[in-house]
Amino acid sequence: MRDIMAKNSKKQNHSSRIAENRKARFDYFIEDTIEAGLVLEGWEIKSLRAGKAQIGESYVLLKNNEAWLFGAHIHPLITASTHTIPDPMRSRKLLLHRHQIDRLMGQVDQKGYTVVVLSLYWSKGKVKAEIGLAKGKKLHDKRATEKEREWNRDKQRILKDHR
Repeated sequence: MRDIMAKNSKKQNHSSRIAENRKARFDYFIEDTIEAGLVLEGWEIKSLRAGKAQIGESYVLLKNNEAWLFGAHIHPLITASTHTIPDPMRSRKLLLHRHQIDRLMGQVDQKGYTVVVLSLYWSKGKVKAEIGLAKGKKLHDKRATEKEREWNRDKQRILKDHR
């Protein structure tokens, strides 16, 4: 019975993913991840339910002891409200605890880290952002990652053909 429940919860977590930034894991070493809430408007929630979000070029800016999400594109639906003017590229406030913001600001200022958005997902009916404390990869690191990915792909093909 537990196996069935575990499979269902895994399936539910997979379907709760709204958008993912795959490019971030290729371009950066992710040192730490944090879950953050988002301050959104009503039309944005409706668009996210329809899966109309792109976070490929988004990043987090820390200023005035607050965290802001920049560069996330939430495409408004055609049926959006007529009394509001939707701005798909507006900056959105991230909800974090004070100690989390202070720790992120210290890492970014002193050690040259950057904060990137890794994914958007649903959690208990709320939209959450998984943000990562990241350090940029050099070109040779990216090549090594690509080479390892290709080798794993070839290895799977060989094992599949051998069976």
